[in-house]
Amino acid sequence: MRYTHVRLAGLGHTLPDEVVASSELESRLAPLYQRLRLPEGRLELMSGIRERRFFVVGARPSDLSVPSARRAIEASSLAPSDFGCLIHGSVCRDFLEPATACRVHHELGLPAECLAFDVSNACLGVMTGVAIIASMIEQGQIAAGVAVGSELGRGLVENSIARLNSDESITRESLKPWFASLTIGSASVAVVLCHEDLLAKRGPGLAARLVSSTAHAATESHHLCQSEGLAEVMQTDSEALMRAGIDAGATTFQRFLAESEWSCDQIDKTVCHQVGGAHRQMMLDRLGLSPERDFATLQWLGNTGAAALPVSLALGAEEGWFQTGDRVGLLGIGSGVNCLMMGVEWS
Repeated sequence: MRYTHVRLAGLGHTLPDEVVASSELESRLAPLYQRLRLPEGRLELMSGIRERRFFVVGARPSDLSVPSARRAIEASSLAPSDFGCLIHGSVCRDFLEPATACRVHHELGLPAECLAFDVSNACLGVMTGVAIIASMIEQGQIAAGVAVGSELGRGLVENSIARLNSDESITRESLKPWFASLTIGSASVAVVLCHEDLLAKRGPGLAARLVSSTAHAATESHHLCQSEGLAEVMQTDSEALMRAGIDAGATTFQRFLAESEWSCDQIDKTVCHQVGGAHRQMMLDRLGLSPERDFATLQWLGNTGAAALPVSLALGAEEGWFQTGDRVGLLGIGSGVNCLMMGVEWS
C-alpha cells in the first residue's frame, strides 16, 4: 500500500537494566553442556548475541508499554485527545483477556472514542499495528494512533534452561530446536503515527513520511516455529526457518521496491528484524544490501520478538543514525512465515 498523508511522528522505548551475557546462560546450562560435552562459547558464536536484557521478575507487558507509549506521545507533540487507535502488538501480554491495550489505553488517558485492541502476529505484531494504523489514517478514519508492545523474555529463557538441564533424553541432535529460545531478550517500544495536517497543527514531532507497506504470507512454513504458551517453551527448526524466511523476504523485497517506487541502490539505511548474526548477513546478502548501512541491536539486545525491529528503529533515531532525506527500509520477517516491509523517508 502507498501512503500520501501518514507521518511517523514519535518513537519511545524502555529497556531493562538487567544484563545477562550468553556466557552466563551457558554457565547455567553446565549440566547439559557436561553431559553432551558441548564447548563453551557456542551460543554467542552461533547467534552473534553476546548479551540480552530482562525486566524485573513480576513485570507485566503493560507496565513497560505505558511509559514507552508516553515517551512516544510526548516526542510527537500530539495531545491524548488526538488519538483514534491504540494497538498492543507484542507476543507477551498481561492476560488472555482482556486485551493488554485496555490497561495501556486507560493509563494514557486516551479518549473513549479511541479504539484499543491487541494484535498477534509473532515478531511482526507491533509493525502490523503500525500498518493497520497507517491505513486508517490514510483512509481518513482517524487522525493519529499508537502501536506499542513489550516483550518479556525471562520466562521463556529460564523455562528452557530448566527443561534442558532436567531432560536427559535430549541429545545433540534434539537440542537444535531449543537454540532459538536461548537468544531471546526483552524490550519495549511505541510508535506514533498521524496525518500530516495534524502534525502541522501540533508541530514539530519527528515528521518522517511513511511511503509504503508490503506484506507477504508464506504460511506453508507455519510449523517451523511454535510456542506452547506465552512464556513456556518454544520449538524452532532454526535452519529451515532461516531458509524459508530469507526466501519469503526476497520475494517480499521485490514487491516492496515496486510498491515504494525505489530501486535497491536508492535505499540509504535499513533496519531488519533482529534474529541473529547469520540470519542478518544472509538476508542482506540475498537482498543486495550493505551491512554497513543496516542498524543492528541483536548483539546486545538479543531477539526481542515484536519489539526488535521498531526498538532498533527508535535506538537508531536516538543515536542520529538516520539523516534528513534518508530512504529507510524496515524489513520485517516473523514466524508463520509472514513478512512486512515498510518504506520511510526520514526528516
